[in-house]
Amino acid sequence: MRIVIGLDVGTSGTKAIAMDTGGKLLASALVEYPMLNPKPNWAEQDPAEWVKASYEALSRLASEVDPAAVKGIGLTGQMHGSVFLDKDDKVLRNALLWCDQRTVAQCEYIHEKAGGEEKLIEMVSNPALTGFTAPKILWLRDNEPELYDRVKKVLLPKDYIRLMLTGEYATDVADASGTLLFDVKNRCWHTELMSLLGIDTDFMPTAFEGPEVTGTLSADAAAKTGLPAGIPVVAGGGDQAANGVGCGIVRKGIVSASLGTSGVVFAHADEVSTDPEGRCHTFCHSVPGAWHTMGVVMSAGGSLRWYRDTLCQEEIARGALEGKDPYEYITAGAAKIPVGADGLQFLPYLTGERTPHKDPYAKGAFIGLSLLHTKNHMSRAVLEGVSYGMRDSVELMRGMGVDVNEVRCSGGGARSTVWRQIMADACDAPMVRINVDEGPAYGAAILASVAAGLYSDVGEACDAIINEVDRLNPVAEQVAEHDRWFPEYQQAYQALAPAFKRMAGKLED
Repeated sequence: MRIVIGLDVGTSGTKAIAMDTGGKLLASALVEYPMLNPKPNWAEQDPAEWVKASYEALSRLASEVDPAAVKGIGLTGQMHGSVFLDKDDKVLRNALLWCDQRTVAQCEYIHEKAGGEEKLIEMVSNPALTGFTAPKILWLRDNEPELYDRVKKVLLPKDYIRLMLTGEYATDVADASGTLLFDVKNRCWHTELMSLLGIDTDFMPTAFEGPEVTGTLSADAAAKTGLPAGIPVVAGGGDQAANGVGCGIVRKGIVSASLGTSGVVFAHADEVSTDPEGRCHTFCHSVPGAWHTMGVVMSAGGSLRWYRDTLCQEEIARGALEGKDPYEYITAGAAKIPVGADGLQFLPYLTGERTPHKDPYAKGAFIGLSLLHTKNHMSRAVLEGVSYGMRDSVELMRGMGVDVNEVRCSGGGARSTVWRQIMADACDAPMVRINVDEGPAYGAAILASVAAGLYSDVGEACDAIINEVDRLNPVAEQVAEHDRWFPEYQQAYQALAPAFKRMAGKLED
């Protein structure tokens, strides 16, 4: 038997999976760790937690499969995060994460130095957003200059783990696209922009295509994981590109919707296509020579998790007593409420928003509460609010000429039939589940299988491994009801946006 491994350095934990050449899942392991929020709108993690979790997850796999049969390891992980290293590869401070919103001033500076937002989009296919890596580098320079002066390398989360596994500095073109320092059209670092910003080009590692080998497992990492030294470690991809591969989004016409902590709508592209206003991201794909368009809801499953943890103690207690997931009770209650939740809406902007608003000040809100409403109404409003956030991205992509013939759902939220049906009706598109739901780790393993020569290319691997198992079609009557309520959702944000910014200013006073 020949085995490949996918390792996903996620926001809430690191997941490792092992699969055979037919795509069958042989073993998996998840090791969780905390997110740190030292100030409002700040989000950090200690990279040491990723290292510990990665070694433990890989060790668990090594105890469940034949280590000698492992032919490759593919890496993926949360995008945009910044790991600042000194000359000895020592981490200088906690990593700033994708959902960190502290870099508003630095984004304005980037637009200014590039000659405006439109010019920046021409250069790197995207505007400056607070979650991206480049503004984080500038924030360190502006606010912690004594640390900035010691920086020798800046790595993305999964690429720091690559360094720990192989001793090599490397990244992939998809993850590099999310730094805002990458020439997406030409698939290389944009040295002109880096010069304009005063960022040392030596900070960034070499960028590879997704299935390319970037190094091999070192003797030290082998001793810590129980895997044999010398296993090829593949470039992989940022979590969304890898998830696209894992869902088979490697050709035009099929779109994916990932309902994880964030929510992502992802479409394959054979050529670079950008939204002139930069509301959707355009990045390189993990498929060599391809690109993807992506819309991001910052708090998708994260909104439901916040709702569960904050307002659903009864459901949590009941789940512990009955051995069930409390989300089952939450979604079952939501299913009892009609489309539109009797006028109650939820804005899912708990950590700001990217698509379509590009607004780090945006906040969550329940709107329209009355004595009529129950907890079930609130549950329904949360599910609908996130679905409307995803619809924003779908509508933008349709406007860019992207065909949305079906949407392949993945992530924890996609396990709910209730939520998938709401998504189908809200977006007026079939919601499809496939035979695997291992997310980015699965895509990383597919990329490793190509690198190991088990398949000739990514498309062949996906065709051989991925199959449809379930489809929920939109219901015309419910589509029409969502069409009535969706504009109210959009207008609610527009009405509240000035207040969100004012309140953010008061918090910073």
